[in-house]
Amino acid sequence: MQQFDLCLTSEKEHIELGNDVDDSLDKARLLFQPSFIAQNDATMLYVALEHKIQWAEESLWIAGKKRKVPRLVAWYGDSGTPYRYSGKLHEPLPWIDELYQIKQNLEAELGTPFNSVLCNLYRNGQDSMGWHADDEKELGDEPVIASLSLGQPRAFHLKHKTNPSLRHKMTLNSGSLLVMKGAMQQHWLHQVPKEPKITQPRINLTFRNILV
Repeated sequence: MQQFDLCLTSEKEHIELGNDVDDSLDKARLLFQPSFIAQNDATMLYVALEHKIQWAEESLWIAGKKRKVPRLVAWYGDSGTPYRYSGKLHEPLPWIDELYQIKQNLEAELGTPFNSVLCNLYRNGQDSMGWHADDEKELGDEPVIASLSLGQPRAFHLKHKTNPSLRHKMTLNSGSLLVMKGAMQQHWLHQVPKEPKITQPRINLTFRNILV
């Protein structure tokens, strides 16, 4: 297996979600690490995962019509950690070496256990993910979601659930790590919007812990 240098740097940023947001009340937290993986290693890791992950094209029903999910997806994890997304319950594929290595490094860095990862491949700027929160009951009340980006930088948007005028925008570069924790999923929605001018792909890995 190719070993990758997962740089556990101290260059972390605690993101403020807006001056008008009482974070002590919401207890929503964002942690951003711009260079969790060195650029050369991020590129090699992207190439490996693009070929080794069992990407699938999913469909879901919207207003009585079957529509394709605008990205490719895969679900990996420990046995017994099914997860519902795109309207379907998915059983996890067994870990591949690269994903398991990232999982172990994230656990060491964050002090949080992870037993699964949702993989998304955005083929170009037409692929996207709409407004949502990772608030499924199998994740618990205050899940820790660790999101690793590889490949093409993409925009990432947040908006408050009860006050949509409160918004935050950022760019997730290749090798960056964004961690959502606390009451983030209770109070905030997030999305990866379409960016039609983008022609290059991006892989996003969101590690999480399914309650079993």
